[in-house]
Order: sequence, then structure tokens, then C-alpha cells
Amino acid sequence: MLTHATQSILALGVFGVFIGMLLESCYIPVPSEIILPYAGYLAYSGRTSLPAAMIAGLLGGLVGALIGFWIARYGGRPLVERYGRYVGLRRHEMDRADAWFQRHGDGAVFFGRLLPGIRTYISLPAGVADMPVGRFLGFTFLGALPWTVLFTYLGYALGPRWKSLGQSTHYFLAVVIVLFIVWIVLTWFRRRSPKA
Repeated sequence: MLTHATQSILALGVFGVFIGMLLESCYIPVPSEIILPYAGYLAYSGRTSLPAAMIAGLLGGLVGALIGFWIARYGGRPLVERYGRYVGLRRHEMDRADAWFQRHGDGAVFFGRLLPGIRTYISLPAGVADMPVGRFLGFTFLGALPWTVLFTYLGYALGPRWKSLGQSTHYFLAVVIVLFIVWIVLTWFRRRSPKA
């Protein structure tokens, strides 16, 4: 069913890119690893420009993240748990996103937007924790920007072979994990260093 829904979204062109990224950022696991490379392919085939494809993906992600954030802030986790099953949202995925947020705070929103399996749900614990909306949007933007630009550009560069990109996301994931480890180490040293 999800595959059929994704194909229907892709048929809408650049507007479908916006809708797909909105849904992915709002607890509905539409795979951005397919949506964004397709956006790049649209630019490759002349149906839109590359900047427009990237902007559509980025705006969709931001709007969806904000919707997810407000749902979590005002409805709380019980609301999402009650109705999440209707869109394929499982409890263990919510638990993972919540644990990630509790451990890493602001960095969780930034790095969470770069990690498959976490990025779709990171708005939930941020909203429940009543994170300031400006800070949430800032870290969401910073995390969504490299993901959106990279996968859209790679879809553009691959052209007709854009579908093969979804199988290579583990390389990107490895880079994100390395950067995350570096961030944790730097944060740890900063906290341990004596105050001047």
C-alpha cells in the first residue's frame, strides 16, 4: 500500500515532492530516499529546475515537521499512540525517537533529520518536550538541508538511474554516524573543560 501511495505522489511531479516530504516529516513513513532522487530526476528531465526541486523537498519537510511538532505538543504522545497505527506508526519507532531526543536534546533534532528510521518521528518527542518552536525549526532546517540537497542532486546526477540511489543510503548513514560520534566527543570535552 505504501509503495502504491508513493507512486501516486510521484505522479504529481514537483508538487508531489512537496507532499511526499510533508508526509514523511509528519509521522507517515513515505521514503524520502525515493522522493528526493525523483525530484532530482524531474530537474534532469527538464520538468522543473534543480533549485525548485530542492526547495519543494525542503519546504515539504519543514511544513510536515512543524505539523508533527504541533500534533505532539497539543495532543501529546497518547494521541499519536492511539491513531498512529492507522498510518503505520509503531510504538517501538516512537520509543526510539523519544530515547534519542532524551539523550541528545537539540542535537537529536539535527542528527535525527539525517538518520533513516529516526527522521520521520523526531518531531514527536520534541513536541511532547515542549521544545521552543524557533529552535526546533532551526535545527530541523539545518538537519533537513544537507539530506535534501544531497539526495536531490544525486537524483539529478544519476538521471534515468535515479532509482538505484535508494540502495546506497547506508554510505550516507555511515557518514552521519561518524559525524554524530565526533559531536558527542566534542560535547563531552566541552563539558569537562574547566570554566575560565
